[in-house]
Amino acid sequence: MPTLAGLARRGRIGRAQVIPQRMPPGSDVGNMSILGYDPRVYHSGRAPIEAAAQGIELAPGQVAFRCNLVTLSEDDVMLDYAGGHPSNEQAAEVIEAVQAELGGEVRFCPGKQYRHLMIAPGSWAQAECVPPHDITGRQAVPPGGLRSGKLRQLMEASREIVGGFDIEATQIWLWGQGTTPRMPSFKEKFGAQAAMVSAVDLVRGLGVLTGMEVVDVQGANAWYDTNYEGKRDAALSSLEGGADLFVIHVEATDEAGHAGDVAAKVRALENWDARILADLKAGLDSLGKWRMLLLPDHATPIETRTHTSEPVPYLLVDSTKEFEGGSYNEAAAANAPVMPGHHVMSELLKTNSAK
Repeated sequence: MPTLAGLARRGRIGRAQVIPQRMPPGSDVGNMSILGYDPRVYHSGRAPIEAAAQGIELAPGQVAFRCNLVTLSEDDVMLDYAGGHPSNEQAAEVIEAVQAELGGEVRFCPGKQYRHLMIAPGSWAQAECVPPHDITGRQAVPPGGLRSGKLRQLMEASREIVGGFDIEATQIWLWGQGTTPRMPSFKEKFGAQAAMVSAVDLVRGLGVLTGMEVVDVQGANAWYDTNYEGKRDAALSSLEGGADLFVIHVEATDEAGHAGDVAAKVRALENWDARILADLKAGLDSLGKWRMLLLPDHATPIETRTHTSEPVPYLLVDSTKEFEGGSYNEAAAANAPVMPGHHVMSELLKTNSAK
């Protein structure tokens, strides 16, 4: 990763606690932190953020659940939290069939690939639901708690429906429930006009909820073959058009971590460098002064194949000055000072709005 190495030699390397203590190490929490919003104040669940990305407004008394298409073995081991990554079209047919058979008190809403939603009465939120990516290769843990009975019934009933389609998924999995968070706009909080690109509804939903422009890029997806160059070009075009900040999000490294695929993770990192960073830096130079922040929204170690809560390394680069520099990796950042994750945006923008 030569471009990243060059940026690191002139940048500032630190660590950010993007997952606050006692909060789940999810992308919802991590990305909320990175955008400058304290999850302890604003986080209300994962699914309602994704609902915002789809333009779904929750009525008072409603709660959104994430609805994965998953693959379980005959003895209920979680083989694949992503149900074999069906296409959007395949998945939509499955979710429409689930809605036709099981909808009524609840509503199933198709999303992308394996990621979908269920809208339910607010009382259903009183359940403990396990994220399916946390139990890959282990015995599946169904929802528990006061209102979990109907969730388990729906998940069980979905087996016959999902099993009727020619895909790897065997059923739905319900989790990540919550109500719509109330967040101030990014412009109001930081005084900056922001835009973003992501193929993941979770990240796009945070953009919607904070008033960012959410840019669509053809060929951008949440898999290894996403349109890296398209995301890079969208950033440069938006910044040239007057945006003060642009967020580029790529999911490929996280998916590789969940899959335990070292080679895919290496390729995704190299694609970041060759297909985004190299020409992005040159394009930024042509626009004038710039600052850049690079970091993950959580760790997804190959060994565990799920998210962890430790501080993540970040790299801050300023085109007008050189910091102490170094190498950007976990080992090099191991002893770097740690700041709260929701403060890093203020460091990037050089503001005092880290609240």
